[in-house]
Order: sequence, then structure tokens, then C-alpha cells
Amino acid sequence: MVPERRSDGIRWWRGLFRLGLLAAIGLASFAALAKDDAPDLGPTMTFSVVRGSAPDCEPNCPEWIAANGTIEAGTPALFKRLLKTLGGRPLPIIVNSPGGNVDAALQLGRMIRKNKLDIAVGVTEFSGCSPGMKNCLDDGRAPYLGIAYDSGAMCNSACPLMFAGGIRRVVGEWAFLGVHQITTTYHRERLLYRTTYKIVNGRKKVVSTRIVSRTNAGSYKTYEMSKAVEKRLSAYLKEMGVEQGVLEAMKATPASGIHQIEPDDMLEMKLVTSLDSLDLLTGKTICRRNPVPANCRDMPNAKPAVVATIEAKPTSPRPVDAAPQTAEAAPPQKQEQEMRFVLVRGSNPLCDPDCPEWISAEGTIATGTPDRLRELLDNIGGRRLPIVISSPGGDVQGALAAGRLIRERRLDVAVARTDFLDCDPDAAGCAAKDAPHAGLTVDAGAECASACAVMIAGGARRLVGAAAHLSLHSLGMADKVKAYLDEMAVGPALFPAMQSVLYASHRELSQDEMEKFGLTTGRQSADALTGATVCKSSPRPDNCRVLPAANAEAETPAKL
Repeated sequence: MVPERRSDGIRWWRGLFRLGLLAAIGLASFAALAKDDAPDLGPTMTFSVVRGSAPDCEPNCPEWIAANGTIEAGTPALFKRLLKTLGGRPLPIIVNSPGGNVDAALQLGRMIRKNKLDIAVGVTEFSGCSPGMKNCLDDGRAPYLGIAYDSGAMCNSACPLMFAGGIRRVVGEWAFLGVHQITTTYHRERLLYRTTYKIVNGRKKVVSTRIVSRTNAGSYKTYEMSKAVEKRLSAYLKEMGVEQGVLEAMKATPASGIHQIEPDDMLEMKLVTSLDSLDLLTGKTICRRNPVPANCRDMPNAKPAVVATIEAKPTSPRPVDAAPQTAEAAPPQKQEQEMRFVLVRGSNPLCDPDCPEWISAEGTIATGTPDRLRELLDNIGGRRLPIVISSPGGDVQGALAAGRLIRERRLDVAVARTDFLDCDPDAAGCAAKDAPHAGLTVDAGAECASACAVMIAGGARRLVGAAAHLSLHSLGMADKVKAYLDEMAVGPALFPAMQSVLYASHRELSQDEMEKFGLTTGRQSADALTGATVCKSSPRPDNCRVLPAANAEAETPAKL
């Protein structure tokens, strides 16, 4: 006789650790492994090989791996598959991730270290075909084309563990790297067993035991790492040559928050290897170095990027004037030129030889706009030149970063157009010169709309003449915009006035309203900064410069 017995029991098991930050609204949220209560942290991480598409880069351009999205349990397998296709080429990784699965992040970090890869926090903007497009040619061998920038990029939560695996580790000034406590989810199951036994010499002897059914008996979470987990993470950081300060920062930050680590602290913790920007790994000029970096590839027959004509939704859209959806749909936006920055010198004969100079900023604000502005400011050696801007708006994150850069450099801003008198910088044959272009500022027809208003709020002096136009509408990233306006000491009434206007509409402000909201500091036009006579005023403005006469060099005595 072989009787059967059923029994049930409770079994506890610990879920994988998961960390994450909701990038869309900037609030921390953490996921249990149970599918029914996992928050949406955005798309799963994808890996794409990208070739730099910056002008004048070809035929020898840098290439990199773009890693975008949430780290999931299956992410290391995807990464391993990509590495096999590269045949051992050590391409740097440009990562933008809100976090995710800790176990997977540790695996990724060890794979990165094993393959001796560099890593930087950054966003890759694709030119033409992108991984999110359907029917877009990608034969698996030719890389996508794009540019990498650090403005607004993030590596939060579990991502820094992946990041720690890099040989060279870079976080630019405008990128974010943050940590917090891990969340561990414990699941409880009720198991029903079927046990078969027989009687041998009067005693029961179990023949077999199998589980008949499993039912969920609840779960709970802890928001503090256990000693075992702490020991495991500590050993990993030591293995990667990173100081334990990273772990201490994690433990000291509640799971409901995020601690953005400052660049100097990252360097002290050895989390970064330098304070360079990601241009160290992806800049268009790095392939001209000697020796040539390993991620450069000479492709003599490479063609410039061609923008795809098919319609597709990107996998992770950027917040271009993003706003909460309303019943009224926004009209389709026309294609606008991306904002350019040009050094200009006043061409009015009345000012010669001591004339004002300024930076012309015209076009749509993009995520790369702050980096382009910083590059120009660095090239002019710290001179405090005013910015004359005309823009329909654009990327909110780019506008925030550009505004902070303007405030950091204590620059004045005016809304106006620049009429170039020598040649338009975008025209064929108008080659870039060391000397500034000749031009005049004109208020009439100039505009500063939507996100542009956020950008000019960073100015030390902010001028909008009577003939220029400034208009507002509601913007996405509302919490960040409000905090930014408070930071810039703009009046508290501006933000609610902005958010009260439907995204599909515009509200043009009068000069009285601009002053009342604290958006402008005066009613003068751009001539107060760029007019022919400003260099004769006392004190003399910082943007005035005397140019020597054309024959000055010939008249100078020779030096031995």
C-alpha cells in the first residue's frame, strides 16, 4: 500500500533588487518584481552602434555604443549579443538610463570592464534613421549616424553600478548621476505538496514529493539594504576601483529620493576618472589625434546623413516644449533651423574703431544648444558679450541649461534679429572667419516664443524692445521650469501665467506685463547693448573692442 498525502506550506523568497527614477517627471518611483505593480520606467535599454555625423568629420569619424533606457534582467544578454557583432572593437558606451535591475547592472559593469570599454553619460541624437523607426534601412553592419551630448542626460539609481565598470568614466557638467537606497521585494508563496510514501518495517518512507500548485500569499518591500547586499555591493565597487563613498551616499539617501553627486565628489570617490565632457570620447576632432583613438574608423565612401522621409515615433521623445495633453490638439510644427551662435561686430561707421560686439542666437532651441553656446563662449576667452536672440522656442531642457549658462557667465540678453552686412553665415561661400561678422541689430520682426522665454530669463539684463515680440504658452517639465524661474529670481506670477495658456495657443506679453512679471529688467531695445554709441558711454561696456587700423602692422617698427 502506497498512500498519498497532501500538505501545504508557506515559502518566502527574495526578489531581485530594482532601482529606478521616472525621467519623464523627475520623481523617484520603485518597482516590485510583481508585474501587476511595476511602474513604467520607460523603454527597456537598447544598444546601437552610432557613427558621429558632425560636419567635417568624414571620412574618419568616432563611433560609439548608444545605451538608452531601463536596465532589465535581460539587458546583459542583449549587450553580449552586440559585443559579438563588433568583433572586439573597443567602442565607448554613451549611456542615458533612469536605472533598473541591480543584478543586471552589476553584470553589465563586469562585462564593460572585461572588454576594457570606456563609458560616458550622454544622449545620442540620431540623424536620419534611428532604432525606433520602422522600415528604416539598417543592414546590421552600417552604424546609425548621430551626435552625442551631455545636456540633460542621466545615469541614476542602478545605472551608476553599470557605469563603474568603465575604464575611462566621464560625466559632463550638464549630465546627472544620482544614487539612492535599493528596494528589495520579498514574495510569499503558498505551496501545495503531494507526497507519496510507503511503510517499511512499520515506518513511513517518502517515495516522492512534488509541488501540486502555487498561489501568491502576498509580498512586502524593504527600503534599506541588508548586510549581505551591502557586502556584495562593497566588494563590487572595490573590484572596480571605486571608493566606498558611493555606497555611503546610497545608504544615506532614502529610496523615495535621489542624490545627485557633484562632479568634484565623483572625482574624489573615483567614480569618474576625469572631469572631461563626453567629447573626450565622441568629439568630431578626436580622430585627428596621434595616435588615433580605437573607436575611430576610416570610411572613404561614407555619405553624409540623410534625413528619413518616413514618419515614426522615437522610442524616447525629447521634451520639445512638451506639455500635459489637453482636449485641444497642438498644430503640426514646421521645420525650423536649429539655433546657431555667431560672433558679430557692429558695422555702423559712427562707432569705428571702437565698436560693440555681440553673439547672435537665432533658430530653434535644441538639446545641443547649451553645448554650442558654451563652445563659443570658451572660444572667445571669457569675454562678456551680450546675446541677441530671436527664436520660436524649442527644447525645454535645452532652454533651461542655456539659461543657467547665461546666468553663470553673467551675460546680458536682448530680443532682436541680426542683419549681417558681409554675408549670411549659413550662405554658401560665407566661410567661417576668426574675425566676427559685420552686422546690425533690428527689433522689428524679432520673436522670443515659448521655451525662448525660459532661456532669456537667465540674462543679467533682459531687454525686449517695443518692436520685438515675446509670447508664452504652457510648457512640460513644469516642476523644473518653476524651480528654474525661482532660481533666476523672476517674479512668481510668470509661471502661472505661462501654464494657463493652452499649448496650442500663444499669449503675447506687453512691455508692461513683462516688467510686472519680472521677465525683463528694462524697456530698452537691443540698441542699449549693441548701438553705435554705446562704446562712448561711461563706464565703457565690456563688449566694446578697438580694432587696429588696416595699416597698423605695416607702421609698427620691426622687432628683432
